[in-house]
Amino acid sequence: MSNLFIFFSLITSLFSSENPQLTIKISNIEKMKGEIIIGIFDKDKNFLKEGSAIKNYTVKVEKNTAFITITDLPKGEYAVTMYHDENSDKECNRNFMGMPKESYAFSNNFKPKFGPPKFKDCKFELIENKTLNIKMIN
Repeated sequence: MSNLFIFFSLITSLFSSENPQLTIKISNIEKMKGEIIIGIFDKDKNFLKEGSAIKNYTVKVEKNTAFITITDLPKGEYAVTMYHDENSDKECNRNFMGMPKESYAFSNNFKPKFGPPKFKDCKFELIENKTLNIKMIN
């Protein structure tokens, strides 16, 4: 009987749909208005292309630090992008040279120098509960 229980426990754990919990702490928010728009990517292909994120989340800005807990991502490799949509127009406003006028950030706190980052610059592995501390670039 105990062998049968162990067998079913093993089979159940193999097919478990439990996703790890990803908590993101967003700091260095300068203006207390609007919202933070977050995009989650899982591939290099189409990274940063509008409409290509596999998941999108929104966090209302009320303090200079915000938190979001995400529980609907399966184990895997991901990259997080975000921007502070201060005027709530659902766009990352840019200047005439294409540089963001609103604060933005990437996982791994990657700071681009000569152009946008690549997926490999921002990727991280989500295999168990994880907390990312991401600082907005103003």
